[in-house]
Parts: sequence; structure tokens; C-alpha cells
Amino acid sequence: MADQDHYEILGVPRDASQDDIKKAYRRLARQLHPDVNPGADAEEKFKHVTHAYDVLSDPEQRRRYDAGGDMPFGQGGGFGGFGDIFETFFGAAGGRGARPRSRRERGQDALVRVNLDLGDVVFGVHRDLEVDTAVLCETCQGSCCQPGTSEVTCDVCHGSGHVQRTVRSLLGNVVTSVPCNVCQGHGTTIPFPCATCQGQGRVRARRTVSVDIPAGVETGLRLQMPGSGEVGPAGGPHGDLYIEITVAPHEVFSRDGDDLLATLEVSMPDAILGATTGIQSLDGPVELEVRPGVQSGDVLTIKGRGITPLRGSQRGDLRVGVHVVTPTRLDAKERALIEQFKKATKAPGPKLAEFQQGLFARLRDRFRNS
Repeated sequence: MADQDHYEILGVPRDASQDDIKKAYRRLARQLHPDVNPGADAEEKFKHVTHAYDVLSDPEQRRRYDAGGDMPFGQGGGFGGFGDIFETFFGAAGGRGARPRSRRERGQDALVRVNLDLGDVVFGVHRDLEVDTAVLCETCQGSCCQPGTSEVTCDVCHGSGHVQRTVRSLLGNVVTSVPCNVCQGHGTTIPFPCATCQGQGRVRARRTVSVDIPAGVETGLRLQMPGSGEVGPAGGPHGDLYIEITVAPHEVFSRDGDDLLATLEVSMPDAILGATTGIQSLDGPVELEVRPGVQSGDVLTIKGRGITPLRGSQRGDLRVGVHVVTPTRLDAKERALIEQFKKATKAPGPKLAEFQQGLFARLRDRFRNS
């Protein structure tokens, strides 16, 4: 039958319409479906009828077939082959060989949100997290049964998890296999469910999960801990635990990739003469050299005092933008000194110059918007 013409298999002429092809297939399906016709070769014939229908019901495949080509048996297009057409007409649970459904299932994933300070991001931090999830029932150890008892074979489906049911369909009366409503498709029942977990094999509980959060994390990042989520029903495999990170804004520092940004206010005398000052970085004090003549917008870089990257070991830098503070209130003596300095230096008066968007301004804007 495998080499027989598809039109002959369906019993239609080569100029048959799509409607005629569908009617022919339905007629043959009623006769040959294994749940309707228990004959030894009925299932094999049904497969060939289905393949012929797959090819001829698809306009493009039919055109190629009429031109001399064909799809290999079992790889028809329209419904995806015998398995799919079988499910289309008779349901996914239909047919033979259905197995009982296991009580053990994978547990759900869990999500925990963790708030960090910017200092935690520099080197990473260890946290003990309280997680409220499903854990294995200590009384029954996931068996779902009272200690000393066990599951028994279902009297209705005799352990198969399915029962036969006759239903009307577009092919007429057919017998389908459906999950047993007594054992819910498991093939077994639990006469004495565990009183602690109510026969679920798991209970809700709060537990502590220790996690080392690596350096370089940022807001919105999710860390995955495989197998640390909820235990599944009947002691099934654990789901995963996801840790979502939120980094709180810092009063002084902001982040730019692996670098830290800060602003250093410098008095006018120190800007003119230069100075050495100690500043407090996120991992301790550090000396910063302000060179003579520094300008607002200049950036002083301290190597290796930034953030350790998430994947790597080379720390970023601490970049400090200089802001020269001009005094707004002067007494008579201070004003006289400034005027004397102005005359001595013969400094030019204010004038327009080409506009420049300095690096400091970009750092300042980034800091304000972080």
C-alpha cells in the first residue's frame, strides 16, 4: 500500500476537490481507526490513508505530487503526520499506550529581592536570605502517605491511569482514552494521606538560603541558584531560586560601568596653589593630589578604587570631577587682597569663548540622574 497512488488510497479522482478529499478521508478514518476497527492491519492502513490525506490536502504538496514528487511516508505537512492527525481527531490522551501520570513534578521557581548598598557592589557581599517556599514534608518524606501505609492500585483503571470512553465526533462514535477521574490519572490512590502535608508530600516553611552575591552586580540583575527553589509535589525536583538585585543610590558616589564618580569641591586658593587632601572612598581613605591651577571640570583619577567587574578581577577607577568654589561673601580685607592680586596678574576681563561641554558637566549630569 506504501507504493499505491495517493488518489487510489483515498478512492478519489485526480481532479477531486479539497472538499471531496476531506470527505473521503473522514469516511476511511471511520472505518480504519484502530479504536474503531481492531483488525490487525487497520492501524497500518490508517497511517497510509492519513499520509495520503496530508499530501493531497495541502495545495503546495499536492502540486509537487502531481508533478512527480512526493513527501516521504510519515512526513506529511497539513497536520504534521500520523501522530498529529491522531491527536487532532481523537485527543492527546487518545490511542493506546497511555501511561499513568507521575505524582512527582518539578517545583516552581522562587524569586527573592535583595537591596544592596553601593559599597556591597565593590567587592561583593554574603547574605543569608529568608525564603518562604514549599519544602519536603518531614513526616512522609514526599510519599504523600501516612507513615506505615502506601499507595494502592486504582480499582477503576487497574493502574493504567486511563479509562475508555465512547464519544461522538465528526467521525461518528469513537472510543477515546481519558484520565481516570478516581485516581486523577496517577494509576494509584492514597487511602491514608499524610496528615502533615494533606497528601501533597510538601509543606510551606521559611528557610534560610546562604548566597554569595558577586561584585559588580547592578539594579535589575537576576542571579540564578539552580535547585534552590520550591520542592515539587510528592517530593519532586526543586525549582530554581532567582535573586533580583536593587542597588540603593549613594549620597556621594555614583556608578559609570566599573568606575565610580564623585565631585570634589576645591577653594579658589587651593585651586591656584594646589593641595593634597584625604578623601574617603568606599573601601577606605585615600590621598588625592590637587595640582596647582586646576580648573572646574578637570577630572582627577584614582586608579583601582572603582568596582570589581562581575566577570573579571581588574577593578575600575574612582574619577573625581573638580568644582572650584568661588567665594560669594568677602570682607574688606579679603576684597582688597583679591583686587591687589588682579592688578598684579593683569588678568583679562570676561569675554565670550567657544562653548564646550566638559567632561565634568557630563559626570555631574550622570550623577544627578543616577
